[in-house]
Amino acid sequence: MSRPSLSSTRESARQAKSGFNYFMEGFQLIRRPGLRTFVFIPLMINLLLFAGAFYVAFGQLEQLFAYISGQLPEYLSWLNFLLWPLAVLTMLVVMAFIFSSVMNWLAAPFNGLLAEKVEQLLTGKPLYTGSTQDLIKDLPRILGREWLKLKYYLPRAILFLLLFWVPLVGQTVAPVLWFLFSSWMMAIQYCDYPFDNHKVPFNDMRFALRQTKGTSMSFGAAVTLFSMIPVVNFIVMPVAICGATAMWVDRYREAYRHPHIAPE
Repeated sequence: MSRPSLSSTRESARQAKSGFNYFMEGFQLIRRPGLRTFVFIPLMINLLLFAGAFYVAFGQLEQLFAYISGQLPEYLSWLNFLLWPLAVLTMLVVMAFIFSSVMNWLAAPFNGLLAEKVEQLLTGKPLYTGSTQDLIKDLPRILGREWLKLKYYLPRAILFLLLFWVPLVGQTVAPVLWFLFSSWMMAIQYCDYPFDNHKVPFNDMRFALRQTKGTSMSFGAAVTLFSMIPVVNFIVMPVAICGATAMWVDRYREAYRHPHIAPE
């Protein structure tokens, strides 16, 4: 069976919200009473793991600075006051990026549930994806879906990162290409949850996002930008899932309402 056309969907949604607007809608949706539990659980897992990792990393940083202080002459001791805030800020930013990747794996089952509840809230129609026992049985498939995204991401990420080492390109074009690639991947990462709830194959999901590339890219760009903001990046994941599900309901749901759509 061929993929469904999204032309009629795009036509009816021509005046609809941009991808950025859908992302911002996510901030409103996470405050809805029926969704707070599904937002709270992965958020607390994220915070607890991040706090534990930060405690360990901060201890290592203290040892490193103690060693550096012992090597510095007395007249350069003032450098500690300058380097400490920079080191802590750098550590927070790096850890935030690492944890965003790790949490996509750990929170994948909760993210699917959150997308399900958001769709139910927006459409007023229940989306039954099984009991808790069914969810546990479905974990290999859910994690397999995350593996598909990782396999799609890694070779392309390595290629774009290599561009940073090319003279001139690394200082001019490469940062722009990396941002565009990151935006595309953020759209894939978070839009995939509502698609997967309807058992839409991974390749078909990518096909749908390419059909509405402007909306997809502006959504992914918003996720990427907000992910760079310390503290705010902790809630980007549930916000992005809520926004992506709202975008699914408006733009893709009618075309992909039947499960198991075969790729071309």
